[in-house]
Amino acid sequence: MTKLLLHDAEVLATFDGAGQEIAGGSILIEDGWISWVGPAADAPAADEVVDLDGHVVLPGLINTHHHLYQTLTRVVPAAQDAGLFDWLTTLYPIWARMQPDDVRIATTVGLAELALSGCTTVFDHQYLWPNGSRLDHQVEGATAIGLRVHLSRGGMTLGESDGGLPPDSVVETHDAILEDYSRTFEAFHDGQPGSMLQIVIAPCSPFSVTPELMRDSAEFAREAGLRLHTHLAETADEDEFCRATYGVRPVAYAERVGWAGDDVWLAHAVHVVTDEIERMAAAGTGVAHCPTSNMRLASGIAPVRQYLRAGVPVGLGVDGSASNDSSNMLAEVRQALLLNRLAAAPDVGGGPIMAARTALGLATRGGAAVLGRTDIGSIEVGKAADIIAIDLDRPGLSGARHDPVAALALCDVGRIDHSWVHGRRVVADGELTTIELRVAIEQHNAAAARIAAG
Repeated sequence: MTKLLLHDAEVLATFDGAGQEIAGGSILIEDGWISWVGPAADAPAADEVVDLDGHVVLPGLINTHHHLYQTLTRVVPAAQDAGLFDWLTTLYPIWARMQPDDVRIATTVGLAELALSGCTTVFDHQYLWPNGSRLDHQVEGATAIGLRVHLSRGGMTLGESDGGLPPDSVVETHDAILEDYSRTFEAFHDGQPGSMLQIVIAPCSPFSVTPELMRDSAEFAREAGLRLHTHLAETADEDEFCRATYGVRPVAYAERVGWAGDDVWLAHAVHVVTDEIERMAAAGTGVAHCPTSNMRLASGIAPVRQYLRAGVPVGLGVDGSASNDSSNMLAEVRQALLLNRLAAAPDVGGGPIMAARTALGLATRGGAAVLGRTDIGSIEVGKAADIIAIDLDRPGLSGARHDPVAALALCDVGRIDHSWVHGRRVVADGELTTIELRVAIEQHNAAAARIAAG
């Protein structure tokens, strides 16, 4: 068994339960697992040593909501200045042109971008599967990069002709979706500690899925031991849709169809009020906070500070690259910090402001809790070795050594320098080790141009 020592970091921020930070900290990794953490002076012998002097080290960041296929449709002119519903109706016809290989290369490039920004675990929510594309194509694209992934078999069944938002051309039948739930679960899900691939059941949203599919999805997931994810309470338009169609607000609708519990997490959850937050906390229902997307689409500010006070599990999501136009986890940490400080302004909500370590905690321990994982999210003995390192000797961090951990949330970091996922090197000296990125980008640009042209 090879022993790898990550040695003598400027500061090692463990994000364990005590918030321990070790000056001159080191980590011993054996067979993908952390076997020792402590000061460099006490470090055990190892077969390989990586000197991290001058670096800040922390757990790999966890992205709890994304749509990787949307890397193909960044900054589409007609969707640049639209709110959610108009944005979706503009993009649905373009997404309907995707071929299986487009899904594969979009997954690869999106994960590459995330890896370079410090992400080591990604949940992706794909809910339309045109022209024979399947989750298998995402698996192929993800395997190339080497990140830990949770992939969703999402779907849409409520087309325009039935009162939903998506065009009928991108919806599927109820039975076809349920059948593919079983297939993808049996083919790909690994629920063991250290798992690199898990399957999530994730119908799209209240305005694109029938109540029957929501109920049957929850039943299937619980029988199979899978987690549940959907968009909910993202915009005022969605709130109005749920009131008009189902007679209740989005959270009450989710509860009605069985979507409350510690196996459920919701994307966005912006338009939620106090009694709903209390019910979510009591049930253990989690939230993927997507600050950049919520700003980009003018959806609103999620009540994250209230969620945290109530005990609702909260992680961070960059959301799709057509509503964020970026897949940068460290940038999303900074956006979360700044947006939630804005929410504390006296003329908005008031109250205490979010601390830098709280924002980083959303992307580490918080993300692990939302995904239901106890094997990642902190640097502790017995956890998987998902670790990132950032060199402090760069212009954007110059002058920040008095608190390099807070600097990762408050400063503009750009790329990370190193990362390991289950002990395997994914980023070294700011470059991917797993693929030839330029070749992938050329393929991705060609695919994006083709589906844009129609």
